[in-house]
Amino acid sequence: MSDVRLASPQGRWILLTTILGSSMALLDSTVVNVALPRIGRDLDADLAALQWTVNAYMLTLAGLILLGGSLGDRYGRRKVFVVGVVWFAVASLLCGLAPNADVLVAARALQGIGGALLTPGSLAIIQASFHPDDRGRAVGLWSGFGGVGAAVGPFLGGWLVDGPGWRWVFLLNVPVALFCAPIAVRHVPESGDGRTRHGRFDVLGAALGALALALVTYALIEARSGSVTVVVSAVAGVAAGVAFVYVERRRAEDAMMPLDIFGSRQFTAVNLVTLCVYAAFGGFFFLSALQLQVVVGYSALGAGTALLPTTALMLLLSARSGELAERIGPRVPLTVGPLLCAAGMLLMLRVGAGASYAADVLPAVLVLGLGMVTLVAPLTSSVLASVDVARAGLASGVNNAAARAAGLVAVAALPLVTGMGAEAYRSGAVFDEAFRRAMVVCAGVLVAGSVLAFLTVRKPGAGCATPECRTHGCVTAPPLEGAGAGEGDRP
Repeated sequence: MSDVRLASPQGRWILLTTILGSSMALLDSTVVNVALPRIGRDLDADLAALQWTVNAYMLTLAGLILLGGSLGDRYGRRKVFVVGVVWFAVASLLCGLAPNADVLVAARALQGIGGALLTPGSLAIIQASFHPDDRGRAVGLWSGFGGVGAAVGPFLGGWLVDGPGWRWVFLLNVPVALFCAPIAVRHVPESGDGRTRHGRFDVLGAALGALALALVTYALIEARSGSVTVVVSAVAGVAAGVAFVYVERRRAEDAMMPLDIFGSRQFTAVNLVTLCVYAAFGGFFFLSALQLQVVVGYSALGAGTALLPTTALMLLLSARSGELAERIGPRVPLTVGPLLCAAGMLLMLRVGAGASYAADVLPAVLVLGLGMVTLVAPLTSSVLASVDVARAGLASGVNNAAARAAGLVAVAALPLVTGMGAEAYRSGAVFDEAFRRAMVVCAGVLVAGSVLAFLTVRKPGAGCATPECRTHGCVTAPPLEGAGAGEGDRP
């Protein structure tokens, strides 16, 4: 069914439920950072536990997001979306009631599974449900409201942490889900892709990919102990990664991530740039929320509000950035954007004890935000332009997963690289010193991404796929894009 009109009551209900569902997952990717100091204090958690609080969610989301889209194609997008919303709500309830850090981390991993089910499904539902004449506007509204949610998220999270408490960052998802799921059941038409019903389902590939990420992340976070377990985990993680590549190559068209898509040099190059820039972003937003509270002395609300200009700039200017990249090509934006972001992170070296928001914090986040505006839309355009239109959804999913995996590894690795101890976030002086080293590392990774883009990215030819999600405010990953014409986008 693809004849629902946007102006109809059913069309408005479909748009509302997909926005609410995707916003839950989007918000939990961003708002938790500002709650970390309070979580650490209330649960008596060390820095490793705070890393896992962020990474457990990112791990399952990054590892399973492609599988989640394929599940919707095969078993019904509405059905999988509703399961994802309910799953996410139950996991959020467990997070909100967690008595200790171990339970919180486990519940966050469950949250990521729910996010992997509902995030790709929300866009796929819009593409499959709306009349072709209304589909572009519906996707634009979905993307725009999602951007607003991303911009408001850190502010809302900070208000909840300082007010009712950090547990409400998670508990708030429960009433949203209770409102969202019945609307989806009643008003969203079921849809699927019949071409996927008879092929093999790549559960093994998904499991190996998630296992590789989990083991490598564990090894990085626990490396300070220097135990045999860490070494075994690192070796096993690399082995699982090799096995993942082998399985995906053998399964060819039935693979969750068909490796022939990397036959496009442009696609491979842009994904390498993605790894660089989103590793830096992941590390920055994890550490800066702690820096502003532990060192500068901001409240959770103050820290969330301080970082708001980055997402606000993306929300306001990403569409224009995309239009500019279409005229001049992606090479210049993907070269200049990371350099601006690197400059913003180096400006964060001025943000220490007694820092002024107007003189120190604001210039840094404004420069960073302008850099993100410059590069994110061209990055998405380049990914889509590097493959056939029929594979646009798959290409976008791979790029989104790569960005999340990069952020995951950065959050795990940066404290190790910069010498942060398990209790570093409890001391302003100790954390400040490590934070400064981390900003230099992040800036260096961004410069590497800029050089890579300059050397490898070229202007695409005519007739390539173009982004539908032109308004974007998420700082943790590039926007998910579908297959434009409503065709199934996974093999």
